Amino acid sequence: MPTEETTQPPVQPPVQPPAQGSIRPTEEAAPEPARIGDELASRKTSGPGLRAPIVTMACYLALAIAVTWRLWADPASRTVAGNPGDADLFAWYMRYAANALGHGRLPGLVTTTLNAPSGINLMWNSSMLLPCILLTPVTLAFGPQVSLTVLTTIGFAGSAAAMWWVLRRWQASPLAAALGGAVYGFSPALLHSAIGHYDLQFAVLPPLIVDAALRLAVPGRAVRRSQVDLRPQFGQGIRLGLLVTAELFISEELTLTTALACVLIVGVLAASCPRAAIRQAALSAYGLVVAAGVTLVLAGWALWTQFAGPLTQSGTPFLRDFYVNDLTGFVTPSALLLFHSSSSAAAAAAYQGEAPEYLAYLGWPLIIVAAIAAIWFWRRPPVRAMAVTAAVLAVFSLGGHLLVSGTTHQSVTLPWHWVEQLPLAGSILPDRLSILVDGAVAALLAFAIDTAKEWLAQAREARRADDARGADNARRVGRARPSRQRVRAALAGATAVLACLPLVPLPLQAATALPLPVGWTAAFAALRLPQGARVLVVPVPEVHLTAAMRWDADSRQQIALIGGYFIGPAWNGLAYVDGNGLTPTAAYLDELWAVGLRPGSALGQVATEAGLTQPGAPPSSSQVKADFGTWRPAAIVAVTPRYSALADYLTSLFGDPTVTAGQVLAWRR
Repeated sequence: MPTEETTQPPVQPPVQPPAQGSIRPTEEAAPEPARIGDELASRKTSGPGLRAPIVTMACYLALAIAVTWRLWADPASRTVAGNPGDADLFAWYMRYAANALGHGRLPGLVTTTLNAPSGINLMWNSSMLLPCILLTPVTLAFGPQVSLTVLTTIGFAGSAAAMWWVLRRWQASPLAAALGGAVYGFSPALLHSAIGHYDLQFAVLPPLIVDAALRLAVPGRAVRRSQVDLRPQFGQGIRLGLLVTAELFISEELTLTTALACVLIVGVLAASCPRAAIRQAALSAYGLVVAAGVTLVLAGWALWTQFAGPLTQSGTPFLRDFYVNDLTGFVTPSALLLFHSSSSAAAAAAYQGEAPEYLAYLGWPLIIVAAIAAIWFWRRPPVRAMAVTAAVLAVFSLGGHLLVSGTTHQSVTLPWHWVEQLPLAGSILPDRLSILVDGAVAALLAFAIDTAKEWLAQAREARRADDARGADNARRVGRARPSRQRVRAALAGATAVLACLPLVPLPLQAATALPLPVGWTAAFAALRLPQGARVLVVPVPEVHLTAAMRWDADSRQQIALIGGYFIGPAWNGLAYVDGNGLTPTAAYLDELWAVGLRPGSALGQVATEAGLTQPGAPPSSSQVKADFGTWRPAAIVAVTPRYSALADYLTSLFGDPTVTAGQVLAWRR
């Protein structure tokens, strides 16, 4: 840790600050609420010019590349191992947006290019429209998987950089902010989210949203009523509205959890000085109205489409108390972290929500250091606000009932049980609050480091003043005690760094995405389908079988897929994964497709993971006729050998294939 200069100006009699919580009676003196604002919201930060930001950002980028280097070894075809279905889904989103922009239009919010002919509402799905649009040049030039690799790398480095920038704005020292940024940007929550949950792993905007919200809520300095200027609030309101709008088009769930974190932080600061909160309330409300106006102007149509447009739905497709943090997960490292054991990795792998949702881990050292810092520096508003926010969100992340070592204790009812009854709260998966928990802990750590450093400096100043009045030994003590203070400051910083070591990540494991089947491009070229033609691809895509979506994304065909992996309304209007699911005909076609696949082959592995077994009885002819009457495909494309069980069945329905190319058979309708 850097230390303050040892050379000091002439010693002045020490001035005793007012007791914490006291308010000075004179107008010129700043009351405690203003001191909180001055402590938190000073616009100027100290630091050695541009050198510290450049070095810090370079370190973040280097670490992000180190974590993702296995992807960069072949970015066009390698994806993070462990969640191929979601990787295929997001690759499809990338291609969908790129195709739309490539034809001179914005991607539609409701589209029939998936789950044709019914379509899907993209606002109810994690479609990541903003990143997909921004990365369109990369997608068109190099393919969707390269875009996802770029997004993952930016997600790590950008999230860390955003936290660093916010902490510096709130007066954290460069090194404390750098550590806080690294804790957040490379936290286990973001590391595990990188396993297919690209919308959550790209957590760049939440720190910026919290910063903008606090700028509206926290007064920077004491001012007379006649000096109130609405222009700063107007500007901050616009900034907050823009950030919220952007996050809505990245992850609506992360927008909601960030809003919850903002409420907690502002609530703690308001409770610390209620009179200032009351005086600031009108200004804050004005800024929030501006922010809401900006958001409605920019995202109002999208929100209307989601809640009042086509394919609206209600409820959540996920089971309650399933995607929740296991209490032991906070201290059990997974195999993705450098410091883990075989037993801890096995325990983490047994988590019911699987690896992409194993987000809780912080480690005993960081938990203990954060708890001690919160207690020791409790009187500091920044520390208090971050500590309460982290603790409350951590409790919420446990869900409605306690989960310990894989066992749910229904007798233990937790606060989230009542929170999830609120509007929209039920759509939040509690374990994903860990992303905001890690952000609050990172900020707490940074503020605690600087507070410890400041306290040590104050103690040094006080002792020097006493020694100066003590006369004879002043020179000797002036040489000795600063050295001890430097040691203590360095020890405090070293303790913080050591507490973060259990969070050091390993490079992400990579897997090869399914390549295009031999003959895929030639078959579509021979079919000469019009743009947007409806195509039944076998295997018919669904949540556990996304191969066709990957092939559609990696090719440049403009087709509308029948079936798909999505969240949509079922017949009763409730949200389900895959909506009504596959029809009997589609399910039978998938079962036939799996017959004869070699278990060790790539497609055989896909079929095994999808749980495809021996086909049952074929659907009735009336059922087949009804399903094809609903689909009305322009073509049927099957990835199967010429004389397979699937090929024989389709030939019995439609005659000989129109096109045979490699592993692909196709019938033009």
